[in-house]
Amino acid sequence: ELRVVEQNYDATPVPLAEVVPVGSVLDPDDEWLPVEIVGTYLPDQQLLVRNRPHGGTAAFEVLVPFLTHEGRVVLINRGWVPPGADQAEPDAVPAPPAGTVTVQARLRPEEAAPRSGRSAPDGQVPTINIGLVAERLPAETADALQPSLYALMAREDPAASPTPSALEVPSEDPGPHLSYAIQWILFAIMGFVFIGYIIRTERRHRREDREDDEAASQGSGAPS
Repeated sequence: ELRVVEQNYDATPVPLAEVVPVGSVLDPDDEWLPVEIVGTYLPDQQLLVRNRPHGGTAAFEVLVPFLTHEGRVVLINRGWVPPGADQAEPDAVPAPPAGTVTVQARLRPEEAAPRSGRSAPDGQVPTINIGLVAERLPAETADALQPSLYALMAREDPAASPTPSALEVPSEDPGPHLSYAIQWILFAIMGFVFIGYIIRTERRHRREDREDDEAASQGSGAPS
């Protein structure tokens, strides 16, 4: 995934239809790719994704269906909002811009449905799974919903103010995974070296034992 982030994250936005034609699904190599989408938000069908770790809190991410000019609906993640001061639900959720909007957003694959079967209150979902989201939307919107992906909003024109807080930029630092990989490689090399040492030692012992046996045999066969 680090390769895909480095390759796609700062690319020039292209029309969505060039990357994901109508009726197709997201290619894994196109994750994080910026696209441009023109259409209209459906703010009355907004959903919140609960229990998202942002700002040191169990925050909410804001999902708004977006009806494109080509007739399909793309799920836009506009960012996150904190829980309320006196309750878990947010005190306020910034509204998207009205009318025709040009959105630049990065493509992300849908998330798996929770295996535990955990649910969420009305107006919320436990994860960004297109099937679960579709169950919370009117039939007409659900039928037009683009499968396999959502789009992480980067900017809107016209811009709304305020907007939800932007999600964090993905780290390109391999972090501990690279060091773990190096450690395992070193352990493997050490293991092969140790096995080679054991084999050589065993062979030497066998050779010495054979030479001792030959010497003893020659000694016992010598005339007295």
